Amino acid sequence: MSDHRHIRSLGVEAPHRAYLHGYDEGPPGDGQVRLETLYTGFSAGTELTFFKNSNPYLHSRWDEGRGVFVPGEAQQHYPVPFLGYMECARVSESRAGDYAPGDVIGTTFGHKTGHTADPFHDLLVKLPEDVDPILGIYVGQMGPIAANGILHADAEMLGPNVPSLGAGIAGRPALVIGAGVVGLFTALFAQAAGASEVVIADPSEFRRLRAACLGLTAMTQDQAWAHAKARWHHGPGDRGADIVFQTRADSASLHAAMQALRPQGTVIDLAFYQGGADRLRLGEEFHHNGLNLRCAQINRVPRGLGFAWDRRRLAEATIALLRARGDEIRAQLITHVVPIEEAPGFLAHLVAERPEFLQIVFKVAD
Repeated sequence: MSDHRHIRSLGVEAPHRAYLHGYDEGPPGDGQVRLETLYTGFSAGTELTFFKNSNPYLHSRWDEGRGVFVPGEAQQHYPVPFLGYMECARVSESRAGDYAPGDVIGTTFGHKTGHTADPFHDLLVKLPEDVDPILGIYVGQMGPIAANGILHADAEMLGPNVPSLGAGIAGRPALVIGAGVVGLFTALFAQAAGASEVVIADPSEFRRLRAACLGLTAMTQDQAWAHAKARWHHGPGDRGADIVFQTRADSASLHAAMQALRPQGTVIDLAFYQGGADRLRLGEEFHHNGLNLRCAQINRVPRGLGFAWDRRRLAEATIALLRARGDEIRAQLITHVVPIEEAPGFLAHLVAERPEFLQIVFKVAD
């Protein structure tokens, strides 16, 4: 039986002030697995909302029963001790039959130096030996987020009968707005599914260059919607994309996605918006072309597909992509590897200096 151990965790102590704090954790119980963190990935789009004090949970309460936010009743308060959901860890002790010491696991538990997991409740996915452990950060959550976006597109095109991930976009052109991590993974899944053309749009030249190195056609947002209307013909008065994947938390990007659609087309939205939508004009293309807007978030697969598709299956699809394109993904997506001890100062630098980045990874152990 192992001893107690000390865990360090990255959190946000107050607006614009990250911190590391510690607590003691007991030995694993029956059926549990003790994990030692190797890498933990920073999801800037979500986690910086806590750093900047813009996350809705800091100002409203989520009413689970009614499915609405109640303003003026904050559900979370500072300090926010735990952040993150992109981890790769090594099993150091197991009291669960399916896991052995030395197994490398992709999972989600936050920016912590270790974690005791319960395989009955936690998604623990073993990494094949040919997958670089640093890429394991994508298996538990971020890869499945993008795969779930593809699955929502499949359901739009095929209904409940989806034989394989991406079957609904195979042979069709695909447009992705946003060349962040979610957008790039979505585009890579579309490539793997056999889309006839994959265009990705982003205002950042730095990110467009990274996308081009992955074999994607990279453009600005205005160029992308104009390209869709000029090149993707279906008949008189019927131009544009069947599906556009929107991954940027910006209302102008959502509007550009709608401009790119053919009549009655669908935006699959994977973005996390925090403010209003003053640059989204629903009286224009949305109204005149009869468009659809579908939110695709990881806690829900499309209706009717829940028995066939769950997060583990989406994680397995992520592993397949990592095995096929892992070297390229590491080279183009992971732009910063930072020791976790330096994480609080790095986050302050990130917000103050705004350097170009894609994936930031905090390294915990070799």
